[in-house]
Amino acid sequence: MTKRSAPDAGPSTPEAEQVLAVLAALVEPIAATLPGDSEVVLHDLRQLPNSVVAIAGEVTGRSVGSPSTDLLLRKVADGTLATTVGYETRLPDGRVLRSTTIVIRDSADMPVAALCINSDVMIWQAVKAIAEAMLPGASAEPDSDPPAEKFVRDIDELAQHLLAETIDACGVPVELMQKKHKLSVVSDLKDRGFFLLKESVEMAAQALQVTRFTIYNYLNELGNDEARA
Repeated sequence: MTKRSAPDAGPSTPEAEQVLAVLAALVEPIAATLPGDSEVVLHDLRQLPNSVVAIAGEVTGRSVGSPSTDLLLRKVADGTLATTVGYETRLPDGRVLRSTTIVIRDSADMPVAALCINSDVMIWQAVKAIAEAMLPGASAEPDSDPPAEKFVRDIDELAQHLLAETIDACGVPVELMQKKHKLSVVSDLKDRGFFLLKESVEMAAQALQVTRFTIYNYLNELGNDEARA
């Protein structure tokens, strides 16, 4: 069953509303046409981070009002948002998905929506493994693990995931971090689109054991560095 939210606040044009309305009407028919366990999700990119405005299917357990994935948020933040077809990712429970993200732009070339298709391919992998086992000389070695894309159900989960992953990537415990380490974490968080989230500065400050004014100073410092680059 397709679920759609009421129109939300934010930049709006008749063209953008028409695009979203057309896409929302396609969500359920596309999901019903796809084989196996599939999900179709429509993101209104004007409503980030809570961008899911229509969804059909239960693959990731999300609903209308759920946030974007960390991958979509990062691509919006770093300006690399583009249509990507047939990439693989893995859910926390180990299921492998084949995903496609279609970015729709308006006549001014501004990204308005992202139509995403996620298909659980575990059953097809099982069929492949059986076929390979039956065919002489066929290799049954598993493929390398696909990257994990975080399909979250609320903003707090997305924020905590981004914070934990970024701090862990730094390789230094927070209590032992010097300024250069914390500045690096803030830079990474900025690249991931973390500061597009509500109350992100306060959450970063708490995680890094500094004041929110320190986080603002780090962001200003990073902005100045980018301006000089």
